Amino acid sequence: MKYVCLSFDDGPNIAPGDTTMNDMLDILEKYKVPASFFLIGNKITPENTKVIKRAVELGCDIQNHSWTHPFMTKLSVEEIKEEYKKCDDAIVAITGKKAEFFRPPYIDVKPEMYDVIPVPFICGRGCSDWEPDKDADFRYNQMIKDADNGTIYLLHVLEGNKPTLEATDRLIPELQRQGYTFVNLPDLFEKCGVDKNIPNSLWTIANHQLKGNVWPQEG
Repeated sequence: MKYVCLSFDDGPNIAPGDTTMNDMLDILEKYKVPASFFLIGNKITPENTKVIKRAVELGCDIQNHSWTHPFMTKLSVEEIKEEYKKCDDAIVAITGKKAEFFRPPYIDVKPEMYDVIPVPFICGRGCSDWEPDKDADFRYNQMIKDADNGTIYLLHVLEGNKPTLEATDRLIPELQRQGYTFVNLPDLFEKCGVDKNIPNSLWTIANHQLKGNVWPQEG
């Protein structure tokens, strides 16, 4: 069996009338697959709590992407702790469960972060989908190219990100045709038989452990 995980950063949506995260949940529900959502804490509001709860009901997990999405290597240890804890507290208030993973904004990492953030760090294989000039075809083709057992896809449900919606809607049935099963992050590590808690690890593929920082990449 081959397993992959779709993970989405930068939700929930706060722009008036924007439904990008909810539209992605429509796609996931259509194909009956789960995913993982890394939320920015200060974007969680009473108005968008419903979409977070819907994600959980669909079998998705809710993870920590910091409180304000800063370059964390520029922060003090106390500021790093606060960015992590405030986001985690907001997630617990809605889901009743602490985040199991952390994705550093911009995949910007320094050693002190591993000392004070007590969960595994997640990177992932991206398709530059935060760049407006990368259309759905580019994103889809990159994701197909990156498919492998254990792949964690790093995607975004930032406001107005329709090309990623389109690319994901094409990707899921094609990878299913190729024999891949979509799972959320906790299940990905379990299915791949990998200990996610190896110290100072930044995971891009669940079958291959990377230590420390990697290339600069939007997250």
